[in-house]
Amino acid sequence: MTDIPATTDIPSSTCSTACSQPTVWRQEWKKLLGGLIVLGVFFALPLGWQRFDQSLHEALALTKWYAQEHVLLCLVPAFFIAGAIGVFISQNAVMKYLGPKAPKPLALSVASVSGTILAVCSCTVLPLFAGIWRMGAGLGAAVAFLYSGPAINVLAIVLTGAVLGPSLGIARAVGAVSFSLVIGTVMHLIYRKEEAARAAEMMDVPDDDDARPLWQTSLYFASLIGILVFANWGKPQQPHGLWQLIWQSKWIITSGFGVMLAAIMVAWFEVRWWKVVAVGLATVVTWLISVNWLIPIYGSYLPGYEHGLPYAAMIPFTVATIGLSIVLSVGHRSEEANAWFDQSWGFAKQITPLLLYGVLIAGFLLGRPGEEGMIPGEWVASLVGGNSLQANFFSSVVGAFMYFATLTEVPILQGLIGSGMGKGPALAMLLAGPALSLPNMLVIRSVMGTQKTIVFVSLVVVMSTFAGWFYGMYF
Repeated sequence: MTDIPATTDIPSSTCSTACSQPTVWRQEWKKLLGGLIVLGVFFALPLGWQRFDQSLHEALALTKWYAQEHVLLCLVPAFFIAGAIGVFISQNAVMKYLGPKAPKPLALSVASVSGTILAVCSCTVLPLFAGIWRMGAGLGAAVAFLYSGPAINVLAIVLTGAVLGPSLGIARAVGAVSFSLVIGTVMHLIYRKEEAARAAEMMDVPDDDDARPLWQTSLYFASLIGILVFANWGKPQQPHGLWQLIWQSKWIITSGFGVMLAAIMVAWFEVRWWKVVAVGLATVVTWLISVNWLIPIYGSYLPGYEHGLPYAAMIPFTVATIGLSIVLSVGHRSEEANAWFDQSWGFAKQITPLLLYGVLIAGFLLGRPGEEGMIPGEWVASLVGGNSLQANFFSSVVGAFMYFATLTEVPILQGLIGSGMGKGPALAMLLAGPALSLPNMLVIRSVMGTQKTIVFVSLVVVMSTFAGWFYGMYF
């Protein structure tokens, strides 16, 4: 008789397979649950309900409007500026003025006034914020810049004073500067241990012996910022004056900065001159075609033409942008030019999808300016009358989640004030709205994490609430 062993070894491969079975099934159950949820949502869609159908229309309409008016002229130049920050701004310079070890009064002061030269919205500032954050800026300075970029907008503050009254314009200016300083300081204090550890990691930053001269870097960034600012220069209400003259000449000025950038690329970034000339000729030809053929014949049929969109300039602007991308990514050019495009493309891939998803959701819930989404407009108007803390808080929350394009918050608030909105809640929305939006929050979370994003948004909402409340008590 053959003895049977007391124990039998199980092959390790069999054990590994058996042990992994629960994990595999858990993953499959999650997929099944997700699929059932998606199926249930589509099964229960209330199509035919007027409010729901209108909300879907508003979500798509707001996204279309955002794509037409802000992706090309605002976001694309901002992506190139953000990429340039990552490549051409010395890390020593960022660390000296904005880094964790920089003197806090200096860092916060520099960051808090940065928005005076940038007419950007809460979404356009995001690539710039991500750029200085990745370059080593301290949390307090980076957050102060994030708030000040869209909030301390000279054009918006002047328009606020002209349309909504001098007192509200002054209150907005004072509040925006104060908020950026206070929020940056509080964020630094809350995360000071983390900032100290980050500063220790960045103690040994090598000197930039081969850094480009300051005057070259300054001219380079002046050309990029000039394109961003003047391409988005809004039409003033006054029919005469300096602002009207600048608006009438905005595309000539923008073209001048474009020529300046083209010369810099040839002189300093080793881009072949004939490539730059080819892109310039293509831009001029498409401009002539737009002015003399496309707009006169098909203008009234172009989507968005009824809103006065400058298609005669946007089409060649698109050609110039595509041409810039090609010369920076293909053929002979310097390593700096190649790195510049790679950084810019990285920001575009990270930020654009989140922004579009956020704009879709914001449009579905709140609608476009002057229209309604799932949340009825009369609810908003009834909840922001008077000057109670509840009204100011609600106004701050709505402003924080709603998307405001640059300068559009003023006519929106003009309509709300005419419907009974109090001056205090109006200021609260002015301080919270331009600096935040749902798309903005989604991107901030991807850059600095969920916890810091919640703290930042909470600070903006709470401070806007009390600022509006105090203002409403005296005005």
